[in-house]
Amino acid sequence: MSQACLHEHSEGVVIHLRVTPRASQSKIHGVVGDELKVSLHAPPADGQANAELIALLSKTLNIARSNIEIIRGETGRNKSVLIRGGRMEQVRHSLHIQS
Repeated sequence: MSQACLHEHSEGVVIHLRVTPRASQSKIHGVVGDELKVSLHAPPADGQANAELIALLSKTLNIARSNIEIIRGETGRNKSVLIRGGRMEQVRHSLHIQS
């Protein structure tokens, strides 16, 4: 696995994701290509999947939901999420991404 899905940002770390809504369970699968693959139980309607994504990342990274923002792809499957105040090494470790 590589860290191509992670990029340093002036405010923290950006994660590039490929999200699959309406899965049987919410789960982070790992890196596929240059994106982190994530399945979400919630449907994409009314922002439910985005809210569940933020909750899942918040729990996994042990960071407040208010520090997580979808900065690209709010209505699509390919998303970029900003982890404000996150450090690259901490995010990589929490998501089990090898350098």
